[in-house]
Amino acid sequence: MKAVEIAKAGGPEVLTLIDMPKPEPAFGQVRIKVAYAGVNRPDALQRAGLYNPPKGASPLPGLEAAGAISAIGAGVTGWAIGDAVCALLPGGGYAQEVVTPAAHCLPLPDGLSLKQAACLPETFFTVWSNVFMRGGLRAGERFLVHGGSSGIGTTAIQLGHAFGARVFTTAGSEAKCRACLDLGAEVVMNYRDVDFVDEIKAQGGANLILDMVGGDYLPRNVRALADDGRLVQIAFLQGPTIELNFAHLMMRRLTITGSTLRPQSDLAKAEIALQLRTHVWPLLASGKISPVMDQEFALADASAAHTRMESSQHIGKIVLKI
Repeated sequence: MKAVEIAKAGGPEVLTLIDMPKPEPAFGQVRIKVAYAGVNRPDALQRAGLYNPPKGASPLPGLEAAGAISAIGAGVTGWAIGDAVCALLPGGGYAQEVVTPAAHCLPLPDGLSLKQAACLPETFFTVWSNVFMRGGLRAGERFLVHGGSSGIGTTAIQLGHAFGARVFTTAGSEAKCRACLDLGAEVVMNYRDVDFVDEIKAQGGANLILDMVGGDYLPRNVRALADDGRLVQIAFLQGPTIELNFAHLMMRRLTITGSTLRPQSDLAKAEIALQLRTHVWPLLASGKISPVMDQEFALADASAAHTRMESSQHIGKIVLKI
């Protein structure tokens, strides 16, 4: 099969198209003939040598894909060869075939294409587990989403709005701000012009903040929280180290938490998949929410896809056509 490997740690140019054997599904796994694969920030971190795959995972990049099941491992029930699925992957998505636990597969929501479905798993697993399972977002709460035009951001805005939260977000251009408003954000702040701390405090403070920036956003997020508020951290684009006065957490009963998806157990990911199928897949099928698409690249042009993502000019998800 054709696949894209990371030849060595470095920039987008190290992504190299190769020929390699198809993977075989182990117990509890299925193999998927990939039609489209999503491109995500963790792929770029892995390419740069900053995010090693977990033990036993494919060394190829790619954490989500959509296609048809082409082989089934022992112990798998509920799926048949030829079934169209999208799936969360432990790695290996930048390839014509990939294996993953069967419990991490989901059917295509009614009305969605394979291209759209390939954009769902990584972002929807991440947002659902962090915003709702970990962060406990409730209807009527003030929910601040940083990076609103990213794949994570566009997903978080739509899900927060769909479940009755008041969604506030930050973005870095007028076009991105308009896109966030169209997705259901109540207030969008251009972080180049506006101090989000002052804006959200004027609204009463955020009950929940989803952040992937880190750096000097950490103390600013703490100031922006309402009493009893929660901060959920899922990445550190500006670094994880900053001086923080933890007395504010005690006096205002704040919670700081966070997670990364890839190292979690197969069982934990299966539980997220089940909750998505129950609570979110009907919203996708009804058209109430949908993935926001940016640009499509060929598998051989994976380096260009990474360049596009790291430019931060995109709005929504980038995919590879396999």
